[in-house]
Amino acid sequence: MVGQTERSQAAKNNLRAVCEHRVPGRYEIEVVDVAERPDLAGELRILATPTVVRLAPLPQRRVIGDLSDHRRITVALGLPDADALFSEGG
Repeated sequence: MVGQTERSQAAKNNLRAVCEHRVPGRYEIEVVDVAERPDLAGELRILATPTVVRLAPLPQRRVIGDLSDHRRITVALGLPDADALFSEGG
């Protein structure tokens, strides 16, 4: 993200909501301001903001935008269904 814009804040809130629903307590979110860390933005090939990069488990996945479409985020990041996660003893 770049700064504390409404769109960046919305993306953070949407991502947290999806993660809490899909993988409650089993995720870590690190927010990086690309204006402050252009080296990391280059390393992760972030060309637009806000961008979410899922680093683990591999393969790496990414989503760009305000993340308001929770279904799209779930599919794009390869997040499991929370009910299936708990029924597997996860």
